[in-house]
Amino acid sequence: MHVITDFHLHSKWSRACSQQLTLPHIAKACERKGIQFVGTSDFTHPAWYADIQNQLVEISPGTFSLKDGSSSTRFLLSTEVSCIYKRDGKVRRVHHLILLSSLEALARFIKELDARKINIKSDGRPIMGLDSQELLKIMLAVDDHGMLIPAHAWTPWFAVFGSQSGFDSLEACFGELASNIFAIETGLSSDPSMNARLSALDNIFLVSNSDAHSLDKLGREANVFEMPEPSYLELERILKHHDRKAFVETIEFFPEEGKYHADGHRACDFWCMPSQSKRLHNLCPKCGKPLTIGVLHRVDAIADRDEEAARAYAAPFRSIVPLAEVIADTLGVKPPSKKVQIELDRLLEDGRNEFRVLLDLPESELTRITSPEIVEAILHMRRGEVAIRPGYDGEFGKISFHSVKQQPKQTKMF
Repeated sequence: MHVITDFHLHSKWSRACSQQLTLPHIAKACERKGIQFVGTSDFTHPAWYADIQNQLVEISPGTFSLKDGSSSTRFLLSTEVSCIYKRDGKVRRVHHLILLSSLEALARFIKELDARKINIKSDGRPIMGLDSQELLKIMLAVDDHGMLIPAHAWTPWFAVFGSQSGFDSLEACFGELASNIFAIETGLSSDPSMNARLSALDNIFLVSNSDAHSLDKLGREANVFEMPEPSYLELERILKHHDRKAFVETIEFFPEEGKYHADGHRACDFWCMPSQSKRLHNLCPKCGKPLTIGVLHRVDAIADRDEEAARAYAAPFRSIVPLAEVIADTLGVKPPSKKVQIELDRLLEDGRNEFRVLLDLPESELTRITSPEIVEAILHMRRGEVAIRPGYDGEFGKISFHSVKQQPKQTKMF
């Protein structure tokens, strides 16, 4: 069966995150989205760790469900951590995902962090002064089945390849332990075709997750695996043995919509593409301050393939716009509006979930359940016919379907 996974999200104990992010609410939201296997998130926070112990039960090694049986959603133990440290005379700020295979391994991991006096109480995503190599050593020591995945690998400020504080290779970050990195997370501002421009990633799986800070953001990116059922050990096997047949595809943001895709300076409402940034010497033409160098520029800087050559190496993926945004753009309102919620609820009646509506429901069925305008927008999305003002310097991109009517198949920039 195809199992859709999202193992990077947050709980109510992370800063700037919804109080609705509880385990039961996450499970129900996953059913609505079409996610079968989801990360617990934030497992080092003492209050959330207690919730995991009290509300989940292990049904197979590393795979959990709600104890009360109220949801079919399965969980795996996951968290994001923030490593801030100095290496080679430069401050490094790198976020990582940690996946562990048991509560016993999690207890050992927490004990190791406590021994190093890391404050795990202040935030669901703890900030630690550990070098990435040291973090990986700790994880390998406490769990033979654990996995470390560099998070949103290209974003400027907090990523392994980030323009502001990252590295040019996995080996530069992890040294001799780099062979223990089996996957990186592409992040919202890049997709597999962009990552394929770096040949060093040919044997690294490119995973995609939501990094959700609220329930409605779950599944904005996700992974599709072929598994008999949701299983942590099967996920580990697929990633560690690089089973391409079992890794069906990823579900992606259009990367232009990500908030660090292009270069720019948000304070001056200015963005540009890498070629223009270079002509500007990476300085804002309005105020003269440095531009925030985005993901596209960073990929250009360290890539060893051009876009055409990379297509042959890109893993399968499909790009989506969240259903609430599709409806909102069509109705000319904001996604949180009541009109959007009413239409969203109607589309998800009768056991339908968001991924099925966005990606797989036949046009004839869409026509039966919603308006011609929304059907047209969904079909535009499936064909990649969208217009986007790119995201930059922390500002999400703005997407529209209206301005691509009667246009050939392409993703256009505003």
